[in-house]
Amino acid sequence: MNPDPAPRWRRLEPDERKEQIFGRAVELFSDRPYSEVSTSDIAAAAGVARGLINHYFGTKRELYLAVIRRALTVPRLAVQILPEGPLALRADAAIDWFLDMVTSQEKMWLAAIAPEGIGRDLEVEQIVEEADKESADRVLEAVGLSRESEHGNELNALVRAFGGMVKAASREWLVRKSLTRRQVHLLLSKSLVTLVGEVFSEVQAEKTADPAEPSA
Repeated sequence: MNPDPAPRWRRLEPDERKEQIFGRAVELFSDRPYSEVSTSDIAAAAGVARGLINHYFGTKRELYLAVIRRALTVPRLAVQILPEGPLALRADAAIDWFLDMVTSQEKMWLAAIAPEGIGRDLEVEQIVEEADKESADRVLEAVGLSRESEHGNELNALVRAFGGMVKAASREWLVRKSLTRRQVHLLLSKSLVTLVGEVFSEVQAEKTADPAEPSA
């Protein structure tokens, strides 16, 4: 007698189920405007009851904001997987990881960084600002620095300024098709090496002004 066939499904652990719902939400928010996606749509795509979405994420808006936050924040894992070696090698690997990430969630990422994608939304703008700062912290961490170090706030701001170029270059590649991925990779990796290898050192060498000392 043939053994019984393996079951087609298995019971997911809570974290797995939550991630499954999140993944379906990313797909739907990427393909349609926010107003055209309902919690029923997300539940149907994930194969769960609608109440489970409320249980894990709260409202549809809270889930949407969580999707935006993750799309724009560089995770600590991206730092942990960087290879050992010279700055140029690590910058090359970091940019390669970033471009792969953008490619995997292109529509959602573009909608999050483009003003026309999300409209005027103060809550989303705050998430974007927080994500930019946290992502800049990951870059500082990758080179052994932090926002808590001397000139840390200035270094974080420099990385955020670099992040503006990252977003603009990505739109030239993905939206306008005026640059290839290879060209964007070259631009960003070389710029990152210059930023960290030259600009950081000059900023760190600056003497912090004494507030009590009168200016010349």
